[in-house]
Amino acid sequence: MSVNHRPARSLQVLLFPPDAALALRLGLQPDIEVVASTLARPAVALVEELASVATLLADDPECRVLVLTGSAHPGLRDAALAAGAAGLVLRDGPLEDLADSIRRASRGETVIDPALGAP
Repeated sequence: MSVNHRPARSLQVLLFPPDAALALRLGLQPDIEVVASTLARPAVALVEELASVATLLADDPECRVLVLTGSAHPGLRDAALAAGAAGLVLRDGPLEDLADSIRRASRGETVIDPALGAP
């Protein structure tokens, strides 16, 4: 007998560009499902390039886009928010922090990793 540990309505997340290692780690969260394309209508997308924010929002204006970064660059937080991103999070931070940021963004919150400065 197959056991499904995911809630009936798991939170769908797109990684743009795809990242197999991160997808595997996020997929271990019981309420997060990583999807392969915007056709799945993900609630949240994680992007590495600022230009991807506009591309994804043009495809699905209701998708909440978080920009992943390795460090704080001057003006990046403001540029990400101006582009329509729901926030800015650290790429290499603890997985639980990233998962929490995804959940918060899906609820409509603006999410800025504390290490990157307050909104």
